[in-house]
Amino acid sequence: MAMLNRVHLNGLRAVETVARLGSLATAAAELNVSVSAVSQQIKRTEMQLGQTLFERTPGGLVLTEFGVVFTARLSAGFRELAQAVALADETSQCMLVVSVAPAFASKWLLPRLSRHFARHPNVLLRIDASVRLADLDHSDIDIAIRLGDGKWPGGRAELLLAQEVFPVCAPSIAARLKSVQDLAQTCAITDERSMISWDRWFEAAGVEPVTFLKGARFTDPMLCLESAIAGHGVMLAWQLLTADALADGRLVAPFGVRAESGLGYWMVTSATKDESRKVRDFKAWIREEIAATMAQFSALDSAA
Repeated sequence: MAMLNRVHLNGLRAVETVARLGSLATAAAELNVSVSAVSQQIKRTEMQLGQTLFERTPGGLVLTEFGVVFTARLSAGFRELAQAVALADETSQCMLVVSVAPAFASKWLLPRLSRHFARHPNVLLRIDASVRLADLDHSDIDIAIRLGDGKWPGGRAELLLAQEVFPVCAPSIAARLKSVQDLAQTCAITDERSMISWDRWFEAAGVEPVTFLKGARFTDPMLCLESAIAGHGVMLAWQLLTADALADGRLVAPFGVRAESGLGYWMVTSATKDESRKVRDFKAWIREEIAATMAQFSALDSAA
């Protein structure tokens, strides 16, 4: 391998291209350089090798006996290099990078990913768990799922699901809640970073706001959820955060009233890049999963 240090790759590429195409002019066109540049690279390579590769004849360059053997191996080497680069490109094309908030990833997306793997086995999925919307034009992120109002400069946003908020609690606490006024005897579990408030829900329920007992406060919605499941009080939650816990009975939505928060889950992609097939497939898959989740909510509403 050390012998390669004395020979420039560009020169070897020029030699291989001329040998394969048969002339300086066609090689220069493929390499996007001038004819004189190709000629100089060949001369420099011959000097570095200490061997003549081409005979200069009135009809053009003709490979020497050594040149025939040398360029045959050189062409095989460049084919291997091309295949290696193609492999890297293929891996990149098959990698789908999805940026999502940790709570969305943990409580809703991850339990459903096996169905995406089964449907698209050739797509390698990488989850970038972050609450920050990355620069989609200058990163490897293909699509982001974000909770907000859909206004992200430089992004193309499509609404996935309008967020609705509602109280949830453990079944043991729900059993004590006969009316909304009973919330006054219940601790509120608070997410200090939440963009939603109880006022919207009380308005949708058509009742005056209730003052809760002071309860646990967290800076992460996943911790709020676990606190509610543990029976520490009532939290103001939303569909995708609580879907599975409501479905399996760990949580109950005691009043059957959901209020629009004015926010939503949005699929955000670069406004300047064409969407790839893998992104379009992911969008179609996640819409199906959202529809299935909301069907669960409809069934719970009917049961209530």
